[in-house]
Amino acid sequence: MRMASWLLLSTLYAGIACAGDPVASVRVAFDRAGPTAIETRGHADLATGRAVSADDPVRVASISKLVVAIGVLRLVEDGRLDLEADVSDALGWPLRHPQWPQVPITLRMLLSHQAGLTDAAGYWQVPLGSELRGLLDDPRAWDAEHPPGSFFRYANLGFPLVAAAMERATGERFDLLMQRLVLQPLGIAGCYNWAACDEATAARAVVLYDDARTPVRDDHHGRKPACSVITGEGAECDLAQWRAGANGALFSPQGGLRISARDLAKIGRLLLGEGEVDGVRLLSPASVRSLLAPQWHYAPGNGIGHEEDTGDGQGLAFFCRYGLAAQTLATPQSGCGDDPFGDGIERVGHSGSAYGLRSGLWIDRAAGTGVVYFATGVPGERGDARSAFSAIEERLARGE
Repeated sequence: MRMASWLLLSTLYAGIACAGDPVASVRVAFDRAGPTAIETRGHADLATGRAVSADDPVRVASISKLVVAIGVLRLVEDGRLDLEADVSDALGWPLRHPQWPQVPITLRMLLSHQAGLTDAAGYWQVPLGSELRGLLDDPRAWDAEHPPGSFFRYANLGFPLVAAAMERATGERFDLLMQRLVLQPLGIAGCYNWAACDEATAARAVVLYDDARTPVRDDHHGRKPACSVITGEGAECDLAQWRAGANGALFSPQGGLRISARDLAKIGRLLLGEGEVDGVRLLSPASVRSLLAPQWHYAPGNGIGHEEDTGDGQGLAFFCRYGLAAQTLATPQSGCGDDPFGDGIERVGHSGSAYGLRSGLWIDRAAGTGVVYFATGVPGERGDARSAFSAIEERLARGE
């Protein structure tokens, strides 16, 4: 009887929540020493009534790219990868734009979304046992109007290619490699696509909901998912089929990092510390500067200032300065709407948007402070705010 009553109350709660309110929101402000303020609201799991906390892992979407770039720079420092070399050598097969086959494509181009790629042919749908290379045979995968290195076009597809290069350079599976390079040295209980997380971490997963409060990702019912990668219809989920560099999309380098807000703040503190946090050095200060420095500045005709597959892109530009998987905010230029804080202060980091989630990691390097936030159960399109960000992102950024 008590269980039935609880289920009724849970249903009523979901129904009477104010329209537009996130299912969950978490905000962690921090400085170089650690978190300075933590705010949590709502539920990690509506079905069980579990309140969200700053220690619950959540799929942070495209902030995952920034963490991948940290791993790449570690391999560059180790001499395993080269930002300027033709990435074909690292991949083990020729990556060439069909219209401009004479132009080498580099890791720097891939990380800064200037490789001449698009997401029109897909980027995450390649199943276990198949090869990512086949996607590049589809003409839709390429920007037919601009040669590599000449134009900014946000393309998730670049990051499975980066992951493939990382695997070939090391012989290690991407998710396990990111554990070794970044997550484990920092004491972070996170993972790309769940396989490398333990049961206890997976049991605390934040369920992602759309704005109708329907679960769309990570609804695990307190258990680790049986399969953490995409498989072909009727195929077994046997990770022994993995081959280094064959399918860099398997563990979602473009958006599949599961990490808590508290641990994501540690990534921000690492960047504030120019590669060092809590006595652990992962990168040199020069590498951090290279990571964050803009590789592209918005100007009319030199790029697309929004992500094309999100439904954004009306009005102000969302992207105006971009580094190696790092956005720079508050660009003082007409047409730019990249200031969710509304104070004109330059910050660096990355945003995330997928499956009803909005997220952000932003640091003010001059002040030595930063903020991490996420909200679930929010609308899939922006356009309701002063900036090119959403109103929810603006409120979380400012701490309102």
